[in-house]
Amino acid sequence: PEARKPAWKITVDFGSSIGIKKTSAQITNLYGPEDLMGRQIIGVMNFPPRQIGPFMSEFLLTGFYREDGPVVMAVPERAVPDGAELS
Repeated sequence: PEARKPAWKITVDFGSSIGIKKTSAQITNLYGPEDLMGRQIIGVMNFPPRQIGPFMSEFLLTGFYREDGPVVMAVPERAVPDGAELS
């Protein structure tokens, strides 16, 4: 295993101004690959890249902890342009 806790390696297209970035997210309890494909997410880009085992995480995927432990992703309510800034 590459990580202590199960995690997905996620690749996101943040549009032409930012490009494609990768991260690792411990969201395997609630989300399978089919739940993540084609989905818009909210990512934090202004943290430095972080080494997670052999994997370099380039952004932070945002979410909320539930009382029973799993993380629910924070997502836009409606479609927005890829790479749009959160205000």
